[in-house]
Amino acid sequence: MTFKRGTRLDTSQVEDYRGRRVGTRGMAIGGGGAAGLIVLVLMVLMGGGGGNLGTLLDQAVGQGPGTAPEPASTTLLQECKTGADANARDDCRIVGYVGSIQAWWTEAFSSAGQTYEPSKTRFFSGAIDTGCGTASSEVGPFYCPGDKYVYIDLGFFDDLKTKFGATGGPFAQAYILAHEYGHHVQDILGLLEGSTGQTGATSQAVRTELQADCLAGVWANHAVETGYLEPITKAQVADALNAAAAVGDDRIQAEFQGRVTPESWTHGSSDQRQQWFSTGLETGDLNACDTSGEL
Repeated sequence: MTFKRGTRLDTSQVEDYRGRRVGTRGMAIGGGGAAGLIVLVLMVLMGGGGGNLGTLLDQAVGQGPGTAPEPASTTLLQECKTGADANARDDCRIVGYVGSIQAWWTEAFSSAGQTYEPSKTRFFSGAIDTGCGTASSEVGPFYCPGDKYVYIDLGFFDDLKTKFGATGGPFAQAYILAHEYGHHVQDILGLLEGSTGQTGATSQAVRTELQADCLAGVWANHAVETGYLEPITKAQVADALNAAAAVGDDRIQAEFQGRVTPESWTHGSSDQRQQWFSTGLETGDLNACDTSGEL
């Protein structure tokens, strides 16, 4: 996914905590190791899904992000200024994606007569303290409903290729980030509440994750409209679908456990993740992201 070279990046939406020392409060969140990549905090994994998103937008009340415990690095402000910077380096690219994703959701909520409350992204390396406890890089990118932040160690994108065999590419990165912001949208709409903690191929956890994949696709459908990006190519879409397949529960279990156990799924199969991202991408319609029916 290519940024328009002259596009101005908004670095105020991203905080850089790479290289910071982590405190000792809280507990590690999410999974860990291979099965934990892109695993969300426990509250998200047990969240709700489904419902008519168009109607829910009319009823939504958002909550803003938490407060940073200490000032973040100013490196991004100094080095990530334009779309040309986003095309050249991963951290600036994520800054650009955050801007585009949140610009779209701001417009979508506004069209429904509501206000979208932005969620900042925090870069970290190794481990970080969050509103959901202390998290390590092994958890993978995640959204924390406790402080309304998206967290990501950018080294995950290397793992996506070297450990999980994904082709990588900028649009694969966009898919990962848009998925996490899909959880923020679910949080605003109250779709992460009333959780049961189930696992399994048809569990609420899987429905929540597949819905976030669909919401990522909805943004992708409208991404060019935000003014940040050039039109998406077929090759870029293929990269995103490849990444979605690489992080399917069945693919990960077969690779790292040597067997597939659907009863322990939390995110859905490779085919399901591709299907729901494609649904959002092809329709661009929030109401198409109802995962409450048959999977």
